[in-house]
Amino acid sequence: MATLPLNGQSESGDRCVVQFFPSGVLLAVIDGLGHGYEAAAAANSAESILRTQAREPVISLVRQCHESLRSTRGVVMSVVSFDTSHGLMTWLGVGNVRGILQRSGYSSNPQQEELLLRGGVIGGQIPPLQVSVLTVSHGDTLYLATDGIREEFAEELMPAEMSQRTAELILSRYAKGNDDALVLVARVVGNRQ
Repeated sequence: MATLPLNGQSESGDRCVVQFFPSGVLLAVIDGLGHGYEAAAAANSAESILRTQAREPVISLVRQCHESLRSTRGVVMSVVSFDTSHGLMTWLGVGNVRGILQRSGYSSNPQQEELLLRGGVIGGQIPPLQVSVLTVSHGDTLYLATDGIREEFAEELMPAEMSQRTAELILSRYAKGNDDALVLVARVVGNRQ
């Protein structure tokens, strides 16, 4: 994960979650609306719910965040739950946190799949929630990026041998500079992501 607050701001409204639980891991990238303290407060609230309830189904997590954030300015986020015992990934995006799964080439699935994002604001108005479930295999790489990252980062994705270094490179090359920015890169490596 790599993050960068907006110039002139001491706190970023972008957060990420990497929370392991028995037979799985929950990943999320959260973007609090706006900038500064209020955006960070909304994102922190969502992060807390996701960390403490990581075993819950993805739709349930998004609904819990939505109810909890009604008195805040809200967030947009993408949430991914990996079931490592069955090689499955469940994901859901509300707002504009982009998600891309890049295949390692060891499967017959499409080389790259993009998360279908649904318009809305968690804590404001959310759309009907529907998850996507995909099979994953060793070497597949997941990229999650807030809207502070230029969209063209996805055109140059290469398999990430070192997730942290890849996230830092994307941030340094594609951060817009006029918004908080966060990139999370996770690679499937056997039983742990």
